Amino acid sequence: MHHFGGHGSCLNTLFYPVTVIFFILFSAASITNQISNSNDDPFSGLEIKKSNGRKLLSYNGDVLAINPYLNLENFRLKNAYIALQAWKEVILSDPYNITLNWEGSNVCNYTGVFCSPSLDQPSEITVAGIDINHGDMAGKLPHELGLLYDIALFHINSNRFCGSIPESFLNWKLLFELDLSNNRFVGKFPDVVVQLPNLRYLDLRFNEFEGGLPRQLFERNFDALFINDNRFSSELPDNVGNLPASVMVLANNNFEGCIPVSLGRMAKLNEVLLTNNRFHSCLPNEIGMLKNVTVFDISYNQIVGTLPESIGGMESLEQLNLGHNMLSGKISSNICTLPNLENFVYDHNYFSEESPVCLNLNAFADEQNCLRGRPMQRSALDCQRFLSNEIDCSTFRCVLPPPPPSSPTPTPTTPPPSPTTPPSDTNCTCLPPPSSPMPTCPPLPQLPSTPALPPIESPSYPQPPPPTHCNATPPPLPTFSPPPPSILPSPSPIPPTQNSSSPPPSFVEPPLPSPLPCANQTIPASPDMSPPSP
Repeated sequence: MHHFGGHGSCLNTLFYPVTVIFFILFSAASITNQISNSNDDPFSGLEIKKSNGRKLLSYNGDVLAINPYLNLENFRLKNAYIALQAWKEVILSDPYNITLNWEGSNVCNYTGVFCSPSLDQPSEITVAGIDINHGDMAGKLPHELGLLYDIALFHINSNRFCGSIPESFLNWKLLFELDLSNNRFVGKFPDVVVQLPNLRYLDLRFNEFEGGLPRQLFERNFDALFINDNRFSSELPDNVGNLPASVMVLANNNFEGCIPVSLGRMAKLNEVLLTNNRFHSCLPNEIGMLKNVTVFDISYNQIVGTLPESIGGMESLEQLNLGHNMLSGKISSNICTLPNLENFVYDHNYFSEESPVCLNLNAFADEQNCLRGRPMQRSALDCQRFLSNEIDCSTFRCVLPPPPPSSPTPTPTTPPPSPTTPPSDTNCTCLPPPSSPMPTCPPLPQLPSTPALPPIESPSYPQPPPPTHCNATPPPLPTFSPPPPSILPSPSPIPPTQNSSSPPPSFVEPPLPSPLPCANQTIPASPDMSPPSP
């Protein structure tokens, strides 16, 4: 069983206040004009317009305007009202009625919505967190969610949301935790997440993302990265070691090529799971530098060669899983005598020698190797055929990336250029893409740090959390939600024969709910939610 104890550090990181005003719903003069033209019916102008099958909130013809008689005390809550009403309109299934009370001006009383004083204006209440985990809701994420400028926590795991991640998430400059796991999101890796300056916890597991990973992902200050059980492929970038995470789970994808040599530079790493991919290389000696790793799992790959002696220096190692690869050579005593090693799995390889001390471990698995005198080993012919081929690890060309070039000293005549590349648009493969891309946000100035928002408990459904009114003392934010069940290797298509003396598998992947197809919807042009020009 895995222990993700490294996550607690996420809650101790400081948030950074950012003063942003992205747009104004209407001026005081226009409000007066709307009230005076209401013909004594203050709600006569409020309507829901349809555009290409999708409903848009409007008031007197102004898209994204709301009735001025709604008692929303500040512009932050007005933006939140618009965002949540737009989201409710595209939720197609809500079996637990989580959005049933998403009506009226008491935004902070909506189920799963949590408010707190804003960081830059503590006298103003704002929506700082959304937690609707395990709601089994179906739908998509509308672009209007980008209006939640002050949100620091967004948890929607174990639902049935589909499509892609809106580019308007670029507005979430304070976002600290993003959990989209166990949904039906599709497309390439959502590049928008690597542009969020305060993001520390990213969980995209159990979705349908595909393609490669951007190099920028491993240059961010993430503490936990979960992208397992998707359709990611290609080789890992050679700068993986630059990620300061304590937990990195890439299991059950289609990654191939080398185990990056730079992995050994991840000094803060506690757990790394590369299970069930298509890695095909030797293990680099540099992994012995991972002094703090407690769980190291590379099972169900195509790793070849011998075990580096440097593994004997991984003094914190508790669980080591090398099973179902093509490793050979000797299991040395310096590995089996690691002080904290509890479970050592190296079955279904081609090891020809093991130290007797390995048989004294509390839990180990050595079947289907080439170990003389041990039960349930490969046939002599199978071992001879494989071991007669010499492995040359240099042929895989798995080398350390070159050091980053030193920054040239600028001169008065030729200053170094600083181009800015805007993020690419993200189209929804489940629904037609919007007709116009979302604009990018300008860079924000560096501001002094402020203590992080206090944690709160995640609600359990179908019972709603206690009501919280905007004019009352706001509750703290939802807690750091626990990740979905741990992911270790998926069972092979033909499970190996187990003998009574071998330990039970230490890692079990939980079953997932059957996916439901996305609805055939179309969406109109996205509203402009970019900040006004200074």
